[in-house]
Amino acid sequence: MPALELAYKTSVHSSTGQTPSLLEKGWNPRLSADTLREDLIEIHPTPSSFKMILYKVKHHAKQIMNDTFYYAKKKWHKSHKVPDLKVGDLLLVSTLNFNNIKGPKKLKIPNLIKPYQPAEKELFPLRNPTPLAVPQVEQNEDKKINKVIKERRLRGKNQRKYVVRYRNPVHEDEWLAESEIPESDKLLKRFRYERRPKAWIFL
Repeated sequence: MPALELAYKTSVHSSTGQTPSLLEKGWNPRLSADTLREDLIEIHPTPSSFKMILYKVKHHAKQIMNDTFYYAKKKWHKSHKVPDLKVGDLLLVSTLNFNNIKGPKKLKIPNLIKPYQPAEKELFPLRNPTPLAVPQVEQNEDKKINKVIKERRLRGKNQRKYVVRYRNPVHEDEWLAESEIPESDKLLKRFRYERRPKAWIFL
């Protein structure tokens, strides 16, 4: 169910041209496995295989949804017929929405009651609701790094990688090299200053 829900929320709807999650929240959710980079030097096979399993489940759920939409659209268009009603035709009235009936008498009322003659025919066009405005976020601000929170040295190499945290909480923390971090001098200087042990002053 989580994979099916994620596939539905991230699929483009035919009536709006946008995903439901983008219209509701302004962003599309991602799995934690989506942040696992394949170009990492050191990566354990367990998270890599788990990412592949999640990808296959998500892809399978989305494929089932697309097949269901296609089947429903194909069958509905073939079987659906607009009734040609005219003034004076006899029509049965449904009692499904008769909310003013109370007590045990409601159980005895049939679903459809005797035919009536419509006095007037008026058709209302069905239109899709106006899609909500999608918030436009600049790419530079959306991917801006807030701070560096961790570092590690690559085994057997004189090279370090750092865990960066973005200002937008949509993006997960990820490992980056110093050359991949914008304004790395400023961010690393702040990171090393916060890690410096504070001196205790006793009065």
